[in-house]
Amino acid sequence: MSDASFTPISSINTSVNAQPLHAYGWTAELDGLFAPMAAAGLVPGRIVRVDRGICDVAIADGDTVSTVRADTGPVTHHDPLHWACTGDWAGVSVSAAGTYVQALLPRRTAVVRSTSSQRSEGQVLAANVDTVVIAASLATAPDLGRIERFLALAWESGAQPLVVLTKADLATDADHIREDVEQVCPGADVLVISAATGRGMDVLAACLPGTSALIGQSGAGKSTIANALLGRAVMEVQETRRADHKGRHTTTTRELLPLPGGGVLIDTPGLRGVGMYDSADGVQQVFAEIEELAGDCRFGDCGHESEPGCAVQEALADGLLTERRLESYRKLLRENEWIASRTDARLRAERLKHWKAVGKAGAEAMKAKGRR
Repeated sequence: MSDASFTPISSINTSVNAQPLHAYGWTAELDGLFAPMAAAGLVPGRIVRVDRGICDVAIADGDTVSTVRADTGPVTHHDPLHWACTGDWAGVSVSAAGTYVQALLPRRTAVVRSTSSQRSEGQVLAANVDTVVIAASLATAPDLGRIERFLALAWESGAQPLVVLTKADLATDADHIREDVEQVCPGADVLVISAATGRGMDVLAACLPGTSALIGQSGAGKSTIANALLGRAVMEVQETRRADHKGRHTTTTRELLPLPGGGVLIDTPGLRGVGMYDSADGVQQVFAEIEELAGDCRFGDCGHESEPGCAVQEALADGLLTERRLESYRKLLRENEWIASRTDARLRAERLKHWKAVGKAGAEAMKAKGRR
């Protein structure tokens, strides 16, 4: 449907009681937050997909929901954390002049990782998410360290993590692997599923109210899971390599899709790198038992190496904590501290650049005034 064929803004009912976007997660709270935008003549919408400054936005079109193409220009910011993202709620202007995302509503939650750039910036993978579904394939032994990394991002987002072990039909010891994975997932449920046989899919569907984001490595079966949950082939699926069961990127952009049983699902591209970005709280949540042990150390600044009275080292010696688990904890803490220091340095440099520009502009203005 073209922009010109949409119902005029004045005729669109934005009341939450009659709001078609309720199926996309609209709430009475959003109704209140959106009130100033509605007064400015904007239409509420949820961003379904973003691609190079152009996005698809689901908006109310009479009593139904339609998807429009909109320019995100007015929302563009130098910091990627402020860019429009799949899952964002937005104020949209629809007119003969074009369709534009004019403003974003505050995010309840956001799944953020560090970008691959050298600027130590964060990238929002999905916004306003209730459940982060972490997919890990059972075609090979799951990488516990990678699962811990995904969990840290999920906890930091403010959403509830759910670990899903996929391709159970390719594993003979799926339940034993699940028990091992549960040991590194305090506070998060772990499900074993197979989209091929249907095992566990009904349980998974029941665990996804509201907005869910599906994340994981390429080849974890995310697109297959999405198709099974949607009840139709929406996402393209590719076979994994037989040699190592690794997958290729099937999903290339993040896309929000309504689920037939209610709620919406955001499918994301496979992630090769999962960098920490201001995830200290998330790391502490993932390694809650180590944090608790650290509270019993003799010294408050214990490094858990060879200090006397170290409760963490005692747990390690007693077999209550594994060396792999402790090293994973240290690694994520170091990485998070490094990115935090880089971020602080970048922000200081940007502030200095800004004030230099202000000072230069002021000096030029004074010179111009003196020549008059």
